[in-house]
Amino acid sequence: MTWEPDKPYNSLPPPPDADMLESRAVLKAAIGASTALAKLDQAAVSMRNPTVLINSIPVLEAQASSEIENIVTTTDELFRHIDDDAAAADPATRETLRYRTALRAGFALTQERGLTASTASAVCSTIKAREMRFRAIPGTRIANPGTGEVIYSPPEGRDLIADKLTEWERFVHNDVDSLNPLVRMAAAHYQFEAIHPYSDGNGRTGRILNVLMLVEAGLLRMPVLYLSRYLIDTKNEYYRLLLAVTSEQAWEEWLLYILAGIESTSLTTLHKIDAIHELQDSFGQRSRAVSRGAAHSEFQSLLFEQPYCRINTVVERCDVSRPTATSWLSALVDAGLLQDVKIGRERLFINRRFLELLARAEPPQT
Repeated sequence: MTWEPDKPYNSLPPPPDADMLESRAVLKAAIGASTALAKLDQAAVSMRNPTVLINSIPVLEAQASSEIENIVTTTDELFRHIDDDAAAADPATRETLRYRTALRAGFALTQERGLTASTASAVCSTIKAREMRFRAIPGTRIANPGTGEVIYSPPEGRDLIADKLTEWERFVHNDVDSLNPLVRMAAAHYQFEAIHPYSDGNGRTGRILNVLMLVEAGLLRMPVLYLSRYLIDTKNEYYRLLLAVTSEQAWEEWLLYILAGIESTSLTTLHKIDAIHELQDSFGQRSRAVSRGAAHSEFQSLLFEQPYCRINTVVERCDVSRPTATSWLSALVDAGLLQDVKIGRERLFINRRFLELLARAEPPQT
């Protein structure tokens, strides 16, 4: 059956084998991407406090991935509400933070029982805060946002979608040594998005599955690849190349695009890790000169696990009284190292330079 944009692509084939996917150009690009990713993985696990990345990168990933879907919130809002279940946050911030929760849940499920179609459903359900089942109602069409022209119609029917996801799952796991794992991830991402199994949340779910595939393949020990920023910076190319695989079987261009993103993102994240180390050293030296608490290693760690800190958190983590915790934090405010803001009855202490470092766009690295 020939693909037609306005008709359900029920004959969507599984991804091709390695002979078609692994061209010379793709394998060359995969070497660079693999090397950069390995350096990122090693740098992440070698950090003096890896929690810095475990807490922050998923939040930044959530922000960028949600922005692709036109769900826009600020880094400031996300980190401000990260510890209080976002009860007081606006709807966009709450939905974005659910992405972070979904990434963590998917990471745990992948470690426990591997990456499966049920993992995808659990991830999507967490993102949308309701049980997400495969689409059963026909009529899903994807249109050009500018012209309204239908450009793709995914497969229809709950049973057919389940079969297509079984094919996707088989591709993810079968003959794992026969295909470069980064090439496999890129091809599987196209396949998942082409199946479009849910009524909503497919893009965000697919982007989480990318990271989980790398974790399952043993290429990442923590979910710290911040790929969604690359995708949003090249959004038009992303959608153009996805469609080109469907319409022209243009696999090589798509794979090269994703591999370039993995390499670029890994290198920019490495640059961010270096900047975090420099800031921690500078902050530590300056804080020890003004606050007795700065000598407490747990206190120093806490101030970089996320940009916002609460008095109660210091009390619990450092096993000190509330007056002592308040004194430690206030001394850093007086020295200009932290900024405090009052939210209701609570004081929040902001490591502003750390927040700005996390939020800033790193220059492309080569």
